Amino acid sequence: MSEAGALPLDNAAPVWVGGSSADAEPQLQSGGGAVGLTREWHVSGDWTVLALRERYEEFRQRVATAVKETPDALWDLRGLGRLDTAGALTLWQGWGLKPPQRLLWLPEHVTLFSQFMQPGALPRRKRSLKPGIELANLRVLNFTHHAVDLVALVGRLLLDFVQMLRQPSLIGWREISANIYRTGAQALPITALVGFLVGLTLSYLISKQLRTYGADIFVINILGLAVLRELGPLLAAIIVAGRSGSAMTAQIGVMRVTQELDALSVMGISHTVRLVVPKVVALAVSLPLVALWTSAMMLLGGMAAAAAELKLDPMQFVHTLPSVVEPVNLWLGWAKSVLFGGLIALLACHFGLRVKPNTESLGQSVTQSVVTAITLVIVVDAIFAVLFSNIGV
Repeated sequence: MSEAGALPLDNAAPVWVGGSSADAEPQLQSGGGAVGLTREWHVSGDWTVLALRERYEEFRQRVATAVKETPDALWDLRGLGRLDTAGALTLWQGWGLKPPQRLLWLPEHVTLFSQFMQPGALPRRKRSLKPGIELANLRVLNFTHHAVDLVALVGRLLLDFVQMLRQPSLIGWREISANIYRTGAQALPITALVGFLVGLTLSYLISKQLRTYGADIFVINILGLAVLRELGPLLAAIIVAGRSGSAMTAQIGVMRVTQELDALSVMGISHTVRLVVPKVVALAVSLPLVALWTSAMMLLGGMAAAAAELKLDPMQFVHTLPSVVEPVNLWLGWAKSVLFGGLIALLACHFGLRVKPNTESLGQSVTQSVVTAITLVIVVDAIFAVLFSNIGV
């Protein structure tokens, strides 16, 4: 037998080695020599799941204590009857996750211990008194990376805008037109359905409350102001973020997976000029129109609910609405929609460009894109509501 040398290469992990038929008591005994000679530790018996049950910690501590007291001792495993992964792990942890300097073992033990000798097989656990702070630091660091990359993308976008103004031939009119069709025209059916149902529900609830106070006519004021100023642009932005924003992220992400982005770089074509600018411009143009369409459908649904609940004439609803809702509310809703569209497209392209060349990263980026876009749209809408609270009300 020879002492442990180079790390074994076999990754196999048999359940047990040895041929004893009955479980023998696991033993750890010291074998001495003359004074001044290195002590020996003899491991014998069966070190298996059944033999060590409810005694793992006891034997792990005994092995660790032996290593601490005699770090240069010779460990002899030749007396082992049976050894399985549980017993080998107990010895390995007691040794401090590394083999002793002097070790005698059987050939069948080499394969069993080799699974623990692989790099990263059993990483040390770092216990922290403040795991919450570490998690917060990781999230802050991740947020900082996203913020830096997003600012860099905005800067690159502005530079490319200036370049395209100087050279109009760089503007991809076909890409812009195609994106307007995909994000605007194709989104009309779903936004119409959702807008009509939301307006119907909102008007019905408002009508139920106003009727108790005899203020039926004020349903037009409340519904018109809420829809044109807040709910229409916000609902349209949320739907478009989930529908078109995810599609943009997936499109650019698939281009990363299929190495099309690398091909564009090799050909000297800017990603922002070819991909980002058309999407940002198209969504900034189409979302205000979609928001206006959604607002109209919400008012139509509200009109239907008011007619059914309050017996309010639809023509009276149409004639009264322009006089009770100032036009500045409509312009404010449009301005927010332009900002929402550019923000959604920018975030979609940002997360798409960060996709790694694997399908798991693609799915994660699409999810992050939609969640981040919807969250920021709501935050920006709240900021607008505070800043312009005294305008048009």
